[in-house]
Amino acid sequence: MEEKKFDINTVIGFVLIFAVMIAMFYFNQPTPEEIEAEKAKQEQVAVEANSNQVEKIEEQKPTVIDLQDSTAVANYKSAVGAFGFTKTSEGTTKLENEVLYLEISNKGGQIVEAKMKDFVTYDSIPVHLIKDGNANFAISFSTNDNRVLSTSDLFFEPTLSSSGNNQILSLKAKVSENQYLEYRYEMKPKDYLVDFTVRSQGLNGVLNSSKPLNLEWKLKGIRHNKSVQYESRYTEMMYNYEDGKIDYLSANSDDEETEEDVQWLSFKQHFFTSILATKKNFKTAEISSVNLVEEESKEVKFTKDFSATIPLALEGGEISESLDWYYGPTDVKVLSQYDEYQLEDTIYFGWGIFGWINRYVFTPFYTFLSSFLPYGIAIIIMTIIVRLALSPVTYKSYLSQAKMKVLKPEITEINEKYKDNAMKKQQETMKLYGKAGVSPMSGCVPALLQLPIFYSLFMFFPTSFALRQKSFLWAEDLSSYDTIFNLPFTIPFYGDHVSLFPILASVAIFFYMMMTTGQSMQMQQQPGMPNMKFIMYLSPLMMLFFFNNYASGLSLYYFVSNLITIGIMLVIKNYILDDKKIHAQIQENKKKPKKENKFQKKMREMMEQAEAQKKNK
Repeated sequence: MEEKKFDINTVIGFVLIFAVMIAMFYFNQPTPEEIEAEKAKQEQVAVEANSNQVEKIEEQKPTVIDLQDSTAVANYKSAVGAFGFTKTSEGTTKLENEVLYLEISNKGGQIVEAKMKDFVTYDSIPVHLIKDGNANFAISFSTNDNRVLSTSDLFFEPTLSSSGNNQILSLKAKVSENQYLEYRYEMKPKDYLVDFTVRSQGLNGVLNSSKPLNLEWKLKGIRHNKSVQYESRYTEMMYNYEDGKIDYLSANSDDEETEEDVQWLSFKQHFFTSILATKKNFKTAEISSVNLVEEESKEVKFTKDFSATIPLALEGGEISESLDWYYGPTDVKVLSQYDEYQLEDTIYFGWGIFGWINRYVFTPFYTFLSSFLPYGIAIIIMTIIVRLALSPVTYKSYLSQAKMKVLKPEITEINEKYKDNAMKKQQETMKLYGKAGVSPMSGCVPALLQLPIFYSLFMFFPTSFALRQKSFLWAEDLSSYDTIFNLPFTIPFYGDHVSLFPILASVAIFFYMMMTTGQSMQMQQQPGMPNMKFIMYLSPLMMLFFFNNYASGLSLYYFVSNLITIGIMLVIKNYILDDKKIHAQIQENKKKPKKENKFQKKMREMMEQAEAQKKNK
């Protein structure tokens, strides 16, 4: 979002408006008699409107209201005058423990600052989830005389106490000592979860039970990461509904939804999150997410604009809601402590089996390794172990390529013999594969088996809180991109910087592709086969561009992984596989009678029929 700037004409305009308003207030000041008459009139109206519900109000410290702001004056009169809520002074109350700092305003009773004590942003500023008006929490309700009020306009009287080691803040918007609306916050030591209770007392004769109360929660996600586009990609609204189902709004575009039976809502900002949870599920929730990031820019301050509207029901004519606030990191070790809500589900580990592998294999395994190893070394060790575990799959893939290499002269002969007859060429090639006991797709199956591992690791590195702001070699933060050179311009799809780990990973994958595709080049001439040489050059180029803005830990993994895979393949080629033995085995396979299965028989018959029809034509 671009920051608005005043020009000279705007400044002059404001000065003139201010001067006119000062003059109006000076020449239109009421006399003392008029003030007393107006005061008596207002008191009489308040008594009549609140007949048997309002007791005598003790005078408190006056509230400072900007009289030049007509909207503020109107809202204040509406909120205070309707019930006769006691006027109190503006101010804030602080709650803090070892990990979390909260500041709660008397006006609205809502949190106006939420700060993480143990974490800083990419530019060394304390991590704030709420600051400078980026969030708003309010409950709107109707009275029996059809007034609609919002708690954001009410002034609450704070009372700070303790229960053991817990801090308790009670904020009451009073009509009288026995009639009030209360917000109650309870903070425990070393805990990111804050108990939050909303209740009313003595307002059952005033609240309109035929109309629902609406809880409204809005928050703009404050930027915390070096790349705002990368952060926005993992900033999303997630929610738990219908006893354990997890869903989310789109992180890449504007989205909205209405869900039923909601237990918690998470305004997740990549590595930190704000969560509102309820001990009794919300009946419905209207939620929305608006993307605020259009391009990569240091001027962008916010990532997403989240909003939730939740209808609440009165119980016996009173408000009674038992909720919890969570302001903290999206660290699985922290979130897993809250079994009541299963808050670790707010971390998106991936879909289906991919998420399962990420959550229950890679996340605990890396947590174990990083507990006694430097974070970059832990990535390398994990990569080595993963590649060694997958080495049998690599062996199967390379063996298939070696068999294809042995058959290359015969395939070339078939191609020359039937170069003018594509159908016959395909038919004879498949017959050769069948006799030799070779499948051209056998090399693809091992690669497909590695996809769950590939995708799980792809989701692990961007979501692993353990990597946040952990350095390795020249990379200052393994959860963000590394930089060896800042460009004076921006390259589309690449960025305004040069990252070294993606370059190393691209070089490694180029040599890996040379080894794996070099033996399959003869397949290019077969109908329907892709251009392997084009893929060999395209893959490293895509990685170079795509991973330049991704987590450097992910690029480090692919660099080390491809180096290890190249080493394993060299060992298999030079010390395990023997081309002469493979050739002899293929010749033996050709001598054995081959029994066709139903599918092979059907395919052969179809090809023979197609060939016969072609001859008849």
